[in-house]
Amino acid sequence: MVKITMHIEGMACGMCEAHINEAVRNAFQVKKVTSSHTKNQTVIVAEQDIPEQELKDVIAKTGYDAVSVHSEPYEKKGLLSAFKR
Repeated sequence: MVKITMHIEGMACGMCEAHINEAVRNAFQVKKVTSSHTKNQTVIVAEQDIPEQELKDVIAKTGYDAVSVHSEPYEKKGLLSAFKR
């Protein structure tokens, strides 16, 4: 699994966050997507990495600007994850 963090300019409220989350869910198969207009970021958790340019294109179609995209391996955190080692 992969965690993708995007810095997005232009979000001003909760509706902006919902608009971006919906666009990402409709364009890609993701496990989770959350946005924060106060942090200017969207975090996506997906099974497979998503090409940076495709993400930027989807965000641009919503009227916002994806300034940067950062991907890193994602390991689910929880009570049972401590016992998997």
